[in-house]
Parts: sequence; structure tokens; C-alpha cells
Amino acid sequence: MENFLEKAKASSAIIATLDGKTKSRVLRAMADALEQEMDRILAANALDMKAAEENDLGGALKDRLYLDEKRVRAMAESLRQIAALREPVGRVLEGWRNEADLRIEKVSVPIGVIGVIYESRPNVTADVGALCFKSGNVAILKGGKEAEHSNQAIAEVLQNVLEAEGLPREIISLLPDSSREGVATLIKQDRYVDLIVPRGGEALIRYVAENATVPVVKHDKGLCHTYIHTEADPDMAAAIAINAKCDRPGVCNAMETLLVDREIAPEILPRLYDLFKEAGTQLRADERALEFIEAALACEEDWDTEYLANILAVKVVNGIEEAIAHIRRHGSGHSEAIVTEDYSAAERFLDEVDAACVYVNASTRFTDGGAFGFGAEVGISTNKLHARGPMGIDELTTYKYKIYGKGQIR
Repeated sequence: MENFLEKAKASSAIIATLDGKTKSRVLRAMADALEQEMDRILAANALDMKAAEENDLGGALKDRLYLDEKRVRAMAESLRQIAALREPVGRVLEGWRNEADLRIEKVSVPIGVIGVIYESRPNVTADVGALCFKSGNVAILKGGKEAEHSNQAIAEVLQNVLEAEGLPREIISLLPDSSREGVATLIKQDRYVDLIVPRGGEALIRYVAENATVPVVKHDKGLCHTYIHTEADPDMAAAIAINAKCDRPGVCNAMETLLVDREIAPEILPRLYDLFKEAGTQLRADERALEFIEAALACEEDWDTEYLANILAVKVVNGIEEAIAHIRRHGSGHSEAIVTEDYSAAERFLDEVDAACVYVNASTRFTDGGAFGFGAEVGISTNKLHARGPMGIDELTTYKYKIYGKGQIR
């Protein structure tokens, strides 16, 4: 492990000084290579999918694990989008002269070596590797065991391009020891690693946050709410609610709890009930909601559960104040939405709800690096310091001060 991390740290000095044109060219070559090696990647994914069936992996996890030609091409297109982004390194963020006539510049620089721990989705291997590369960082990737063959194939395709370009393979690497012990070692290697980003189950994130000596940016659970205000357009509300829950129930930006104002509940809940029933959604509702729909009675635990499945908790609230209070108590700080035609209610929700992404009249499913125009994201940060929301290339840089003098002494 130490030998591997020493090589990764040494590689960070090389990637940090690459110019933007070179990085973009290499990323485009990686995108082409992913498409050229599609058969190899899909064959590796088939092995993972077979194991997933044998181990009875849940439907949501299998959906996140699965690759087909369309998803591999989307992976390649994501790399091309990242390549086309503006160069994030070396930008002068601020500049001024002080009283001693020193010229001071605040300049963006790479963070260094970034370890990312994730589960299921093999496209993360390509996305995170590319984002780190574009922002001048070394990526150490630890994917889940369920995607072992897929991740290995994708990483080797990217590494072969690096090697062909005369760059160290260690710039984008899989953690050589993917066991729990390997992770425990990695998160304490602050001599070599500058940042850890855990994205996965709540238990994994808690373990990393409590045990790491390396700084951590958490990709915490996505307990997202959609609140249908009394002044909501019913057609819009129905479309947003169905999309937020049913488009991809197993992802972190999917809605887990629907809040509905009591005034609009008699009109909107029966309509939503029919739509969710058609979509196969299991509903768990509070006593007030059960006046209008048939569902299992929700318990207190439901308000704190990230289902990552086609299950939805439904609660009727007495106005915006109760809705915001519920989100404050149970939300995870990921993404929250209000559906309303009332400007004052919209602005109050935007101002008072404490989350990385707060929406008016749109689905929480848009909390995504690609949808935000970042090409992809390393994770959706629920931290408040350093990075918040989708982490793109700018969030993978820090800064330093360059000071130019003419012999000044103090």
C-alpha cells in the first residue's frame, strides 16, 4: 500500500503541471478508447451482473450496476464534456496590491491526491477519473466488490491511454487492497492522500467520517422531499412528483418523502395515488393522508429512511411552516423542492430550507453534475465546508497565494 501511495503522490507533481490543452486531448482519447473497448467492458459487466443475480442483489443496485452500449457511450460522452470544460487550474481568483506594494494573486491549484470510495455504479470509475484528471489531481478509486470486473476493465482502458501518452498509470488507479482493511489504511494516509470522498451507504460514510485522518467530503444520504404547496399547479405537481420518485428510485436525488398541503390534498392526493399505483410505487402515509388514499400507515422511522427503492412516504401538512419544520428535522441536506405559483412561498422556501440544492417547480432529479453542466460529479456533497452539492472540477481545486515583490522587507 505504501509503495502504491508513494507512486500516486509522485504522479501528482506531473499531472498538476500539465497544460489544459494536453489534458483535454488525453480525455478525448480516453473517451474514444472506452467506445473502442466496449465489447471488453460489457463482457466484464456481464460477469458482475451474473454474480449480482447469484447473490440476489436488489433491483435498484442491479440497475446502477448494469452497463449496455448506450450507457458506455454516455460514459464516453461525459468524458468529452469534461474535456470541453474551461481549464480550472491556474485561474487568478483575486488580485490586489497591499500597502507595501506587494502584488498578491489568489490562484486555483489542484488538491493533489483524491481517494474516492463508491458502490455499484461502474460509470463512476470513468467520471471521477476524468474529473480528477481535468482538475490536475491523482484519483485513487475504490469501487464496490459487486462491480469489480467492470471497474477493472474501465480503469485499464483509461490507464492504457495514460501510458500511451507517456504519463504514469498511477494518475488514475484502483486501490490495490479493496478489503475493509485496505480502506481503513487508505483513510489514515494523510502523508500521501489529500482528500477522501465516500459515496455509498450510510454505514460506510459514517465509518469513514469517524475514522479518517485525511480530510473528508461526505456524499451523504439523499433524503429528498417534494412539497406541494396549496398554490401549486396540479398538473405540474403531479408531473414533478412522479418524476422525482419513479424516474430512477435507486439514486440519491430521488424523492423519498412527499409533503402535501392540507388545502390541496383532497384534489391532488387521489390523482397522485392513481399515478403512483400505475408506476408500482409502495406508499406509506400518515393518518391525514389516509383520509384520501389507501396506503400502509407510516411510522416515525419512515420519515428518516432513504429507501433507494420505489417506496414513498406521504405526509399532509398544515402549510409551509410545518413543511419546512419537517424538512429541517428529517432532511439530509441534499435536495428539496417546492411546487407553487406563489412567489412569496417560493422565496421563503428557498431562503429557509437548509440544503445543498433547493428547487422551485422542478424535480430533485436534476441534482447531478451532468445536469448542472459539469460533465459529471465526484459526488453530491452534503458538507458545508469546501464543497456543497454536485462536485465538479472547480470543487476539486483549492488555491494558493502568489506574492510578487521588489525587495520589500517587513
